[in-house]
Amino acid sequence: MLLLDTGLVPVSSSRLPQIWRILMNASNDPRIERIASHPAYQRLRQTRNRLGWTLTALMLLAYYGYIGLIAFDKEFLARPINGGVSTIGIPIAMGLMVFTIAITGFYVRRANKEFDRLTRQIVEEVQ
Repeated sequence: MLLLDTGLVPVSSSRLPQIWRILMNASNDPRIERIASHPAYQRLRQTRNRLGWTLTALMLLAYYGYIGLIAFDKEFLARPINGGVSTIGIPIAMGLMVFTIAITGFYVRRANKEFDRLTRQIVEEVQ
């Protein structure tokens, strides 16, 4: 028994040819070609990809910056805050977590508002 990409549906190997035919027929659907060549879809893809790569770069910069601080300036991260027990590394790490949640929320909000609306418009225009 094999699992499909979803990981939720067990499929016997005898059904794989049938599933493969369904997937192949979907790629031969003329609507897919019309959508792919639609100028609004091209703009949507470009905007979505640019946003995704920008947020990825910001995330990598933040995480690798923190790892760089750990590797090269441990003394800075080990400084106590106001002479207490907590060090400056703790709020920086928490800030990194908050930053991660914030940019994820930003992407989801933009995808739900702008990208989904544009996708619906493109599909309606193509049909």
